[in-house]
Amino acid sequence: MSTRFGIGYDAHPFSAGRGLVLAGVEVPHGQGLAGHSDGDVATHAIIDALLGAAALGDIGTRFPPGDPSVPEGVSSIALLERTAALVREAGWRVENVDATIVAERPHLAEHVAAMRSVIAAALGIEVGRVSIKATSEDGMGFTGTGEGIAAIAVASIDPAAAP
Repeated sequence: MSTRFGIGYDAHPFSAGRGLVLAGVEVPHGQGLAGHSDGDVATHAIIDALLGAAALGDIGTRFPPGDPSVPEGVSSIALLERTAALVREAGWRVENVDATIVAERPHLAEHVAAMRSVIAAALGIEVGRVSIKATSEDGMGFTGTGEGIAAIAVASIDPAAAP
C-alpha cells in the first residue's frame, strides 16, 4: 500500500433560523446552511475526501439521513470523528487535509485558526497537517450571489504503521 488521495465537494443553500457552522466553528452570520445535519459544507467535503481516499464510499452512503445514528441536526464534527475511525479501522492514517471554503460572505479569515484546530482534534492529527482556506467567486455563481456556500477538500492517507 502507498499514499492515497481523495477529493470531496459539498454545497448547501442558506437557510434562515439556523446557525452557520463551518469546519466545526460557529461563525456569526444572519443565517446558516440547510441540511439534515448542521450543514457544515467544509467538514462534509473533508469527510468525502477521506472516504474517497480510503475507498469507503461517500458521506451519503455512510451517514444517510434515515439512519437512526444520524439524527437531524447532527454535528458534522461527530461524523468526521466517525469517519476518522473508519479510515483507521481500514488500516490507514490521515496524513493531511486541505479544504477551501467558497463564500462571498461572511468573511472567514478570523475564524481559520479555530477551524484548523477543531478539524485537527476531530481527526487526531497535528494542526500543522490541516489547511483551511477561504475564497470568494467575486459575485459569480450561487456562492457569489449569496445563495449558499460550497467547499472542496483534498485528503491524503498513508498505510498505518504496523503494531
